[in-house]
Amino acid sequence: MVGDNGAGKSTLLRVVAGLSQPSRGSVRLLGGRNARQVAHLIGYMGHAPLLYDELDGMENLRYFAGLYGIADDAVCREAMHRIGLDSTLERRVGQYSQGMRQRLSLARAGLHDPQLMLLDEPFSNVDTHSASYMAGVLGRLRDRGKTIFVVTHQAGLVEHVADEFVHMAEGRIVSRESAKRVSASVAADAGGAG
Repeated sequence: MVGDNGAGKSTLLRVVAGLSQPSRGSVRLLGGRNARQVAHLIGYMGHAPLLYDELDGMENLRYFAGLYGIADDAVCREAMHRIGLDSTLERRVGQYSQGMRQRLSLARAGLHDPQLMLLDEPFSNVDTHSASYMAGVLGRLRDRGKTIFVVTHQAGLVEHVADEFVHMAEGRIVSRESAKRVSASVAADAGGAG
């Protein structure tokens, strides 16, 4: 989902996640149920990383895994490996770079293997290499049949991962277009620029 600041993208994502109530209407997902009924099938990554700074990466993931009834450390190690972080790193998350925090937040959101992932600006303050790596992770999740809803100002990072772009303005969805059409348009514009 793309749009200018204040367009309502993050608000819509929070409504879909069940963290905010819509001012009107309702949201049904994953078989027509509301978000509270299917919360265990949803992974959420908001603007705030939702991590504990005084814990290291593995300790953070162990804590969140426990909330989902996951007691296997291998799940946490695999989640860190998947997003390109070293599970043996004992540095506290408060000492992580912003990019490392974003990647760990992505690992936290996908720890319980959710069917639907809701990601709000996952590439915010992330270096180019890490952002590309994260986009690759999202592509592999999509290929495994996961639905991923990404709010971003950096649409170029997900143009090869996305099936569709949804554009918002002034709290409304104003257009939807296939990612293939967007990619073709971008390529045509680039070709004409020379």
